[in-house]
Amino acid sequence: MTGDFSSVLVANRGEIALRIMRTARAEGLACIAVHTDADAAAPHVRFADHAVNIGAGPVADSYLDADKVLQAARQSGAQAVHPGYGFLSENAGFAAACEAAGLVFIGPPASAIELMGDKAAAKRAMTAAGVPCVPGYHGADQDVATLTEEAARMGFPVMIKAAAGGGGRGMRLVAEARGFADALALARSEAMAAFGSDEVILEQAVTRPRHVEIQVFADAHGAVVHLGERDCSVQRRHQKVIEEAPCPVMTPDLRAAMGAAAVAAAGAIGYRGAGTVEFLLDDSGAFHFLEMNTRLQVEHPVTEMVTGRDLVALQFAVARGERLGFAQEDVSLTGHAIEARLYAEDPGNGFLPSAGPVHRWRPATGAGIRVDAGIAEGQAVSSYYDPMLAKIVAHGATRDEARRRLIAALRDTVLFGPETNRDFLIEALGKPAFAAGEATTAFVGEAFGEATAPVSDFADIAAVAAMIHGDDTRRALDRAVIVSPELAGWGSPGALHSRLRLTDGDARHVLTITRGADGALTIGDGDRSARVTADPLRVDGRRVDLRGFHREGDDVFLATGARAMRFAIERAGDIARAGGGGTVTAPMHGNLLQVLVRDGDSVQAGDRLAVLEAMKMQHELIAEVAGRVRFAAAPAQVQAGDVLVEIETEDP
Repeated sequence: MTGDFSSVLVANRGEIALRIMRTARAEGLACIAVHTDADAAAPHVRFADHAVNIGAGPVADSYLDADKVLQAARQSGAQAVHPGYGFLSENAGFAAACEAAGLVFIGPPASAIELMGDKAAAKRAMTAAGVPCVPGYHGADQDVATLTEEAARMGFPVMIKAAAGGGGRGMRLVAEARGFADALALARSEAMAAFGSDEVILEQAVTRPRHVEIQVFADAHGAVVHLGERDCSVQRRHQKVIEEAPCPVMTPDLRAAMGAAAVAAAGAIGYRGAGTVEFLLDDSGAFHFLEMNTRLQVEHPVTEMVTGRDLVALQFAVARGERLGFAQEDVSLTGHAIEARLYAEDPGNGFLPSAGPVHRWRPATGAGIRVDAGIAEGQAVSSYYDPMLAKIVAHGATRDEARRRLIAALRDTVLFGPETNRDFLIEALGKPAFAAGEATTAFVGEAFGEATAPVSDFADIAAVAAMIHGDDTRRALDRAVIVSPELAGWGSPGALHSRLRLTDGDARHVLTITRGADGALTIGDGDRSARVTADPLRVDGRRVDLRGFHREGDDVFLATGARAMRFAIERAGDIARAGGGGTVTAPMHGNLLQVLVRDGDSVQAGDRLAVLEAMKMQHELIAEVAGRVRFAAAPAQVQAGDVLVEIETEDP
């Protein structure tokens, strides 16, 4: 249904809700936000003209509850609903319910959402439309034996995918037959939790492809155009991390062929609005249909930057029943744009999501830089939601100019609180394979291996210690009455030595700090020492590219142009509980879905112990040692650090 409207409810949260509202406000539309208790102080709520609370926090009882969202629309007097991406954006029932309630749904018809949301049905429809597809199994028989047989028939490696959703949820790559059953169980469980359906499809895994997608737009009058492509090959856990437009290896002929296939796909299902047709592109130039996302994409800013078109404004126009107003020959691409997704996650710990308060947030600015974010200082990053915090986008006349601008912008980005992937993004953009435009979906594994986080060197530690010492000195002077700054750190015997204990992950550093007559600090740990001076901060004569410093209780944050560091001050008498490999704790806040062992069970190193759900993903907890289970927690909501399983190891 199309029609005019003067107010829009954005059925989403975070950066996408704020981004949609900015265009809506620019068009004179009233903006209505929905939020949970956990999001009550979020920027999108403060920006909106009106806001409605729809729950405590868990997505199943709030952002995924269509009835609550529709009730919010009625309560607020909204005339239209924009679903953003994720949550209810590809829920055909929600789209139909909006239209039944007299609301303009800013998206495609429910019939198109339903068809393309079912990956099995979508593959069949695309095959009928002549769009090339990856070979696989898309049948209705979901018996484990049938799926196992089909996987063996097509040969490993095999990709398991949730039939009802995307975004990397319910997706597992299985390298060999013996891992299929466990991967299938996890994929189904994750799919059910995310999409309400545990149906899966199987596909023959295409090794080392590029992930290339075409942005399409269709109006209610039969016009369908594409706005070029995006390369989204840099991924971890099957979720995109870096995206760019145009694709580095695209040719005019290949763009015309892929664009025509995408337009044919949209035309075959009576599409309307913004959509993305995703393909796998191999090194021979052959491409295969992957899926169609019937919504706005996270990475839409790179298309906006190279085409000069506001895609949300186009969505509003199509929803009002207007014609697109341009033809395929009117679409041109100018320059190059690259987007990096800033996630609350720890690359050094398997990219596990991170949660907690945001102590300091300073986004980058500058020529050709765009930041779409939905966070603010003092806001808590919740384990209930996706860990993406912001998108940093750079545009340049050439790909390398855009890449260099994005690296500089990330170096200027400061976020203290949860762990983030900022340093990983900087390193990824600087890898020779990415700089040369050669990254495929195997890029992260090939370029980083297991080492996705740098190890702190002594210069880093010395810089942090110096900043803490200076902070402590300033605090002491603030409390002092007659002590001058020049006498700080001195006593009657001469220079005073202070000791500082820091923890950096699993590493402990015991440091001695001595202030010299010239104000310089000598920082040592018994084996090494460094001379640190201030204004500007230098370690052994090398200037520290300081971008930010923050102290929150016993936590200390320091960001340079290359690294963001977090240390904890270890106070005298504090003794950390040494659980070793036999104590398995929750790596983050979340819901302990399954505990696969019981008290008294014998386990071997590598055995699966439990499944934890956090930030919309499921994580397996694995035994690091062999032994007997002394304690196993019951499924429940858990906090980071809670003991979940204790394994008593045998004496050597």
